Amino acid sequence: MHNDKLFRDSPSAPPGHQPNLSLPNQLMQNHIHELAKSLPVPQPAPRKQNTACDACRSRKVKCNRIPGQEKRQHCLAKNYPCTHYVQQATSEKKRLAVNRRRNLSSANPSGPYPSPLKQISPSVEPTSPTSFLPSASHNIQPLVVRYGLHPGITLNTPTRDVLGFVFAPPENSNEPPAYTSPTHLKSPYEPWGDLAHKLDDDNFKAEFALDLVEVFFQIVHTRLPLLNPAQFRTRLQLYQHSGSGSGSTDKPLHPALVATVLAWGSKFSEHPILVADRRRPGGQSFLAKALIDRARDLAEALKVHRMASAEHVVIGLLIEPLQNQNPEDPTGYHGFWLTCATRHLLDLGINHKSVMANIQDPESRGTMIFAWWMACISDAYASAYYRRKPVLDDNDYDIDFYTVDPVNPELVDTHATMPSPREQLEFLGYYRAAHSLAHAARHMSKHLWRPSTDADGVPFEDLCSSVQELFSWRDDFLTLVGVPSNFEGEWDFVSAVSSCASDATYHVMWIILFSALDDFGIKELNGGIPPNITEIESVKRKVADEALHGALRIAGLAGVLTSNGYLRLDPAVMHVSCIQAGTLLARLGRPEVQNCIAGLEQYSYSYEEAGEQALEMGRLFRAARAGQTELNHMASATLRATTSPPRNGNQDEDQVMKNGTSPQHNTHRPYINHTPPHDVSTP
Repeated sequence: MHNDKLFRDSPSAPPGHQPNLSLPNQLMQNHIHELAKSLPVPQPAPRKQNTACDACRSRKVKCNRIPGQEKRQHCLAKNYPCTHYVQQATSEKKRLAVNRRRNLSSANPSGPYPSPLKQISPSVEPTSPTSFLPSASHNIQPLVVRYGLHPGITLNTPTRDVLGFVFAPPENSNEPPAYTSPTHLKSPYEPWGDLAHKLDDDNFKAEFALDLVEVFFQIVHTRLPLLNPAQFRTRLQLYQHSGSGSGSTDKPLHPALVATVLAWGSKFSEHPILVADRRRPGGQSFLAKALIDRARDLAEALKVHRMASAEHVVIGLLIEPLQNQNPEDPTGYHGFWLTCATRHLLDLGINHKSVMANIQDPESRGTMIFAWWMACISDAYASAYYRRKPVLDDNDYDIDFYTVDPVNPELVDTHATMPSPREQLEFLGYYRAAHSLAHAARHMSKHLWRPSTDADGVPFEDLCSSVQELFSWRDDFLTLVGVPSNFEGEWDFVSAVSSCASDATYHVMWIILFSALDDFGIKELNGGIPPNITEIESVKRKVADEALHGALRIAGLAGVLTSNGYLRLDPAVMHVSCIQAGTLLARLGRPEVQNCIAGLEQYSYSYEEAGEQALEMGRLFRAARAGQTELNHMASATLRATTSPPRNGNQDEDQVMKNGTSPQHNTHRPYINHTPPHDVSTP
């Protein structure tokens, strides 16, 4: 994987790129999206809201607005004057006067650093397009979580106004700013670092947002190509340009989608504001964490989890891996957004071939077919990782989701190098391999994570079935999509991380199977001494041997990626593999665990919980070295596996597995070329 062609000093990069890294340019980002496409979704009608004027509300009667009419329905029928807009302006004026008299600590309109969130009175329903009036005078409200119960941002809010919510000062800055001197006020942005006060300027907010968007497309989009980069940039109107006319293309981007993209960018951006914010113990950015929380809050406020639509599917799939990956964190990963996106896909009928045949728009079809692919495989893998039943079953879909439409030449630069048929087949090969492994993971989860298995142990027949499926996948796919032992050929960032992820995802399945056997035991052994005891013990030793080999393999790959800074830019694709492999190696007292610890420490710059997981891994390793074994049912089988010589006689691969380095290892920064990626996502 390391060679002179791959690792050399990187050329200078344009603004928005990571320092010393040449990441995919805009043409390549568009091309990745095109390669990922193949199916669609119909846009559902907006949810209807009943909005009565104040006069009708006082009469306790329904009063709905008729499209094209300024008056409400009841006012027209009774020939009453409709007071909706008049009363709204009057109520707003009264509320401004009352709040100025109260001078409460929850709002300070006269301060130099007001919260830019613009809300209207709870007495007026804000979900209709006409109720959010950014040009009117506002009572500047503090940024609070209860915003989600009564949003002042709708689907028609301009993106520039959405930034006011996303980049509002930290929550604890809602109180009046403290004086640092008789003439200078303390900035409410101070908790986010020395340079965060620049976010008080609207133009700077727009520039900062553009930087985060570019980082998203350079790093995250290559792994999760759910958006059309060119279309997103066209609709991202951050500066006040009056007019280009009306039309569907002028509709603002979904506020929750914008917030999610910005939150992703803040994880990996090296913008001076974020660099300054990371100058604290642990190196995490409080600003980046706040953007994640606000993206999630905004998605909840706009009912992303409730209403099935194409945009909500994409938002849900992008939010899930963005969060804290510790299931024990109440604000972190719980599979909620992945499950919501999966349910939306089912509601939209994306799992039916008949629905695919009726969708004409290739862009919508492409986005939704890739979204289904991602949700289907992520659901299977997550069920194995987090010990839960998968949401989807094998019978829940009849589509060949890994089929991809031909690349649309109108959306790709004609002077750019197009992928050859071989490259496209190789690209499709990753999908086919991922789906096959997801099928095996789904079956394994159904056998392992059920109450009867927890109580009685894993039935030997189910164990043999899982072992056979994993061996079949290895024979069919590992040499095609895994990391080759000779490390020949040129590797770009996407190819390197994708192949390592495919390789690691297979090997981590053995570790998961081993852990289940160690926790639950085998049903036949738990019930006594079965007649086929020799056969059962042989399978136990085989699982232990494969699990150890897989953990060493993952540790080696993690060492290679860590030494070249790749995990600093990885959206949690290798995260679970590092945790599972490192935990097993730590429990066995193997020194190779240091590679996984180093990888998690590098992950901690983007995922805060990874630092704590690295510390726990070190504690387990020291305990194992002190003789405190934590193995249960697999203790006897593991003893043999840990003392066995390496199975592979290849000296180069053995060096990688043990030390995380290849024979050509060097410590130069990686040079990442712009060749088409072989794989774009392995959730």
